Amino acid sequence: MMVGYSGSEIGIIFAAAPLVRFLLPFAFTKGLELNFQRFNAALAIMFLSSVAFYLMLYNFWGLFFSNVMLSVGMSLILPYVEVIALEVVKKEGYGKVRLYGSIGFVFVALLLVKFLTSPQIALYYMMSFVFLTALLAFFIAKDVHKNAQKRETLPNDIAVISDYKLWVALMLMQVSFGAFYNFFTIYETDHGLTLDMTIYLWTFGVLVEILMLFFQGRLLRFNLVLLLQITTLSAVVRWFLVYLYPTNLEVLFFTQSLHALSFALFYSASISYLHQIYANKVLAQQFFSGVTYGFGGLLGALGFGYLYDYFPQSIFLVAAFVAFVAFVFITLWSRSGVNRFNKE
Repeated sequence: MMVGYSGSEIGIIFAAAPLVRFLLPFAFTKGLELNFQRFNAALAIMFLSSVAFYLMLYNFWGLFFSNVMLSVGMSLILPYVEVIALEVVKKEGYGKVRLYGSIGFVFVALLLVKFLTSPQIALYYMMSFVFLTALLAFFIAKDVHKNAQKRETLPNDIAVISDYKLWVALMLMQVSFGAFYNFFTIYETDHGLTLDMTIYLWTFGVLVEILMLFFQGRLLRFNLVLLLQITTLSAVVRWFLVYLYPTNLEVLFFTQSLHALSFALFYSASISYLHQIYANKVLAQQFFSGVTYGFGGLLGALGFGYLYDYFPQSIFLVAAFVAFVAFVFITLWSRSGVNRFNKE
């Protein structure tokens, strides 16, 4: 809004990312392969898109398509990197890699926010960090690619339709987070909490997330489907308590502690499980990103946006119900003979 865009225009621009995440994996079901060369192309797309953000800041459609291309780059890069991480450090060590993203979030929330006083400064930081990220990713992937044995081209074995119980559960879990990611700050400040306190709540949630990512290795050795059941159920409890006690700080900090389960452990268990049951591991990670953060993120943002206009007091009650339905679907999946998919 600092550069003159309306709320609806901002919504359209940000809707590009989850939409691209959802649609892009389907291109790879038609024979397109995400290899080292396309990964490098995605790195270039990501960096050039960040430059385009700066050039197109005051042009709505230019900014929209810049975000589309940035989303294309990110949607290609992240699944490739996830697979590298899981193959190199294994699922037990994955959390210790993933936690650096959480540390980055805290860094931006508590430190950089004090320096980001204008859109131009924010874009300078964005271009700088995107360039450094692309450079490091290139050398890491190059080293892994050089030392890796030649792999056969894998068929598409991502059975979204026949495995719908699993995919619906993963998607609905992310839908429930639409209330939290998009409206938690607004919801709490509307109930009288200060903005500073909501920032402390956010930060506390990320800190417990970091602790979980660091120590979760042993947990990921156990039944991953059971972990998905536990973590989805923790989201039900979390959102329901936020609905019941929106101003009780002790309860709110407890709900934020559940971020360790409902986000950190759920995320790691999900990608580890998909890495385990599907042969085409890169495509599995692409579909996870597309179905959850893409389609689920889009539904969550839009659905809870409309809900907040008419029933703002009830959004976390609805989020709890959505998470409960996710728990039901993952429980149904656990009873449907999932061992036949174990390819390890």
